[in-house]
Amino acid sequence: MQEHETGKPPTVIPPLPQTLEETGLDPDLLVSLIVKTLYYAGEATGSEIAEDLRLPYFLLDPLFQFLRAEKLIEVRGVEGIEKGAYRYALTSLGRERAREFLDVSFYVGPAPVPLAQYTELVRRQSVYDLRVDRETLQAALSGVVVSDEVIEQLGPAINSGHSIFLYGPSGNGKTLIAEAIGATIAAAGDIFVPYAFEVSHQVIKVFNPVDHVPVEDTSGAPHDRRWIRCRRPTVFVGGELTLEMLDLRLNPVSKYYEAPPQVKANGGVFILDDLGRQLVRPRDLLNRWIVPLEKRVDYFTLHTGEKFPLPFDTLLIFVTNIEPRELVDDAFLRRIRFKIRVANPTRPMYEEIFRRYCERRGLAYNPAVVEFLYREVYEKYGIEPRGCHPRDLIEHVLGHAKFTESPAVLSEEAIARACRSYFVLES
Repeated sequence: MQEHETGKPPTVIPPLPQTLEETGLDPDLLVSLIVKTLYYAGEATGSEIAEDLRLPYFLLDPLFQFLRAEKLIEVRGVEGIEKGAYRYALTSLGRERAREFLDVSFYVGPAPVPLAQYTELVRRQSVYDLRVDRETLQAALSGVVVSDEVIEQLGPAINSGHSIFLYGPSGNGKTLIAEAIGATIAAAGDIFVPYAFEVSHQVIKVFNPVDHVPVEDTSGAPHDRRWIRCRRPTVFVGGELTLEMLDLRLNPVSKYYEAPPQVKANGGVFILDDLGRQLVRPRDLLNRWIVPLEKRVDYFTLHTGEKFPLPFDTLLIFVTNIEPRELVDDAFLRRIRFKIRVANPTRPMYEEIFRRYCERRGLAYNPAVVEFLYREVYEKYGIEPRGCHPRDLIEHVLGHAKFTESPAVLSEEAIARACRSYFVLES
């Protein structure tokens, strides 16, 4: 099913399963979830348990009948006339079975979706099918001062769906541009993200409220509630990234998997910031992406040794202050289709950044201060202007005014004082 919103691609809606078979799950997995849910709840109605599993009660009713027949659960009361109103509790045999299930996995919550259904929906709501126009991109970049040349390069890069390498001197807004690309993709439409998916009875948790921002589903159409409607995600990793973080991680306590960040980014944007500052060698880190970038498939291994593929459906953005050829060889650079340099701001761009930040912080903009900076700092000491300098220097001025309990005024004297403690000025 698809829902169409004017100006955006249609949102693919996962259909509500009408039978147990349509859930794609082994009934034994659902039985274990019901039993573990009751173990933690003590008592609950069938409808309450179905709500926890995000499945309609009528699908689960045969499993409740099975559990009663096996003397694993018992009825403790009735809260209505419908079958889902029966209040259940575990028997002693049921509690013993629950502990056996918990020895395998502590996962409770929404029922997972099977790998095949996850793969299909990711591909049907692919980030590669999006179209971003100039107006949308410029709106996302409205808070960043960038050159027309960079915008002309970003537009085709985003629409291609291929990876992007943002590089150039530090402090010129590369990370802000990457985040703006994420906002651009998010504005292009919503997707459905599963709470978890399942491979050979192993649960892999996907939904994370930090990375996935839920949106209200106003379509009114019934859908599989094991999926939650979200904005297209922007997942951000930096210097803390290791190779191990890009693989499946089995939590030894909870005994279920947490999806790695690139999987959580499916349908959206994955930003690898500060490339070259990680503990792992850049070449090793980048080599990890060769197959996913070429095949749009990533391969993972369960602790049982079973391997399986997952779609790699994310706009991967590398952000670095280091020249690309210092990080990787030509063979890898060829696989990154778009290399975009974010250079130091021109004088007009610098003035616009300065003016905007003054306005944001309630200071009167003084163009003479910019002239002073160029003459007495940048030209005199051979320092390159960076896009972050206006913000940082203005914050110095405001900090001094707060300390001295005096009005904040953007004067040459004030900016000279800020420069002495901000730059390393050597004659």
